[in-house]
Amino acid sequence: MLALLLIAADLTGTWTGQYPGGREGAMIDIAFQLAQSGTKLTGKIYGDYQSFPISQGIVSGDLVTFLIAGSEQAGNQLNTSRLRFTGRIKPDGELELIREREAMTDGVNGAAANFRPAPKFTIRLKRLP
Repeated sequence: MLALLLIAADLTGTWTGQYPGGREGAMIDIAFQLAQSGTKLTGKIYGDYQSFPISQGIVSGDLVTFLIAGSEQAGNQLNTSRLRFTGRIKPDGELELIREREAMTDGVNGAAANFRPAPKFTIRLKRLP
């Protein structure tokens, strides 16, 4: 039974979806290139103009968690935000992730930056064939 769960939980591949965040409620396209080896998950997240590597990726059964450190504009400067993604593989094969901003560092001096906690939101992804 455990072997079947590990096989079913293999996330290797390209996953695409959308998330809220554009102007006037527009949805933004997003893609993940994932590689799973046992319980370790690696890969990249791709947006319209940039990509960021996944770190600390773990898969346990149908549960998934990983971090992304990416650039985020705040006024006239770029800061680095640490985003945590947690979620699960749904019975229909969809990957459902919740994105949450954990921390932000100042793009000029690298110190911890003040930030307003962004609302958590759910991203639903489908694997490309």
